[in-house]
Amino acid sequence: MAQVTSKTIGRLARIACGPVMALLTACSIGPKYARPAVPVPPAYKEAGASNAGDMWKPAQPNDGSSRGKWWEKFDDAKLNELEEQLNAANQSVAGAAASVQAARAMIREARAQYFPTVTTSPSITNSRLATGFGKALGITYTTYSLPFGASWEPDLWGRVRATVRASSFGAQASVADLDNVRLAAQAELAADYYELRGQDALKQLSDSTVSAYREALELTRDLYKAGVGNDEAVAQAESQLKAAQAEDTNLGVLRAQYEHAIAVLAGQPASTFAVPADVPKASAPSIPAGVPSELLERRPDIASAERAVAQANAQIGIAKTAFFPATTLSASAGFQSLSIAKWLSWPSRVWSVGPGLAQTIFDAGLRRATVQQFQASYDQTVANYRQTVLAAFQEVEDNLSALRVLTQVVEQRDSAIESAERNLREADVRYRAGIDPYLNVIAAQTALLAGRQAAVTARMQRMVASVQLIKALGGGWDTTRIPSPKELGRSASDESRAKR
Repeated sequence: MAQVTSKTIGRLARIACGPVMALLTACSIGPKYARPAVPVPPAYKEAGASNAGDMWKPAQPNDGSSRGKWWEKFDDAKLNELEEQLNAANQSVAGAAASVQAARAMIREARAQYFPTVTTSPSITNSRLATGFGKALGITYTTYSLPFGASWEPDLWGRVRATVRASSFGAQASVADLDNVRLAAQAELAADYYELRGQDALKQLSDSTVSAYREALELTRDLYKAGVGNDEAVAQAESQLKAAQAEDTNLGVLRAQYEHAIAVLAGQPASTFAVPADVPKASAPSIPAGVPSELLERRPDIASAERAVAQANAQIGIAKTAFFPATTLSASAGFQSLSIAKWLSWPSRVWSVGPGLAQTIFDAGLRRATVQQFQASYDQTVANYRQTVLAAFQEVEDNLSALRVLTQVVEQRDSAIESAERNLREADVRYRAGIDPYLNVIAAQTALLAGRQAAVTARMQRMVASVQLIKALGGGWDTTRIPSPKELGRSASDESRAKR
């Protein structure tokens, strides 16, 4: 067994320190990252349109106070309660949160490559060696082994650093995806809620219509008995009442479906979930539209797409490091003996240490093709990012125009209702006087009901459009909510200690 001398130790130290010194001057391979350029208009076209109403407004410095719980701006206690249930129990949000934890673990996995790997494999082995063919006797012995091994690959070309960066960017994209899933679910719940409230308003209108038609039927019967009316008018009134009753009953179908959808979003079984019928005085809040350039920082889906571009850029660097040699520093030491009594004694020690170099000489273009693959993936993420931005501008313009148009529609519907009410009063007077047939009254009642239903629907659509506009503008979110790579790389225990 070789003796360990000071000369041997010095030689081993020089071998071990060589890669370390090289690491200190290591270079990073790969393209520098810059956010892709996208065409950004100076202002929203619809925000400058006339007759836009009071549904939107220019952004003010204090608009940051409405960030986070944006639904509270609608001042509806039931909506606030449902949104809180969603935040606590929505399963799509829970799934996205689990994806974030997985992405954070991948950062720690990548960082582990900065450090050496240490292993051990103790063993006690019984062996027998034959002394010759045809002889029964042999040599039997027991080997006691307690080895320790260590290996380390210095990050000379930045492969590990690029892997850590790629994992960090991927985790940031996962955080933005989580916020996007949460915002989408919150907006969907609010939209379903106002659709449901629209059905409640239509039901209230339908109930009052059925009551009015029932009174009209009694009137036609009384007039018929008095000899003023005729049986035809009674039959028409009966038909109108039964049709209104059927429509009143049919309204329950859509309401039940919206209620079930809200239950799923709130993380509740549809069979045990209920939203009491109500017709609150809903009014859409003023919404700060801001300028288009702010949208790049205010939408989580855009942030996710941009982080995906950064991740793809880092992966190009990882692929390029394959063109350079890999240096590995390995060492092993331990004890090995044929006697358990001498197993852990100093003369039973064994060791080895030394660097290794690996370089691919020929791969038929594999590495070059791999780099081209990741470059193409980068180009794809750039295109996806730009498409996401364009779609975001479209969503804002769509909902700004919807609010502008629906504001005009509501005003026009209200004006039409006033005319329909006046027409019904005139038709009722002429029928009671025996001048016109009851069919004229039915036509006036039908027109008034249709006008009122259209007004309820327009108001409901305006509330939904205001929700969708808030979602299109990011719901008060901004990129400062994405944790830094350092924060994302912390384990649960690290976070607990940081909070203390």
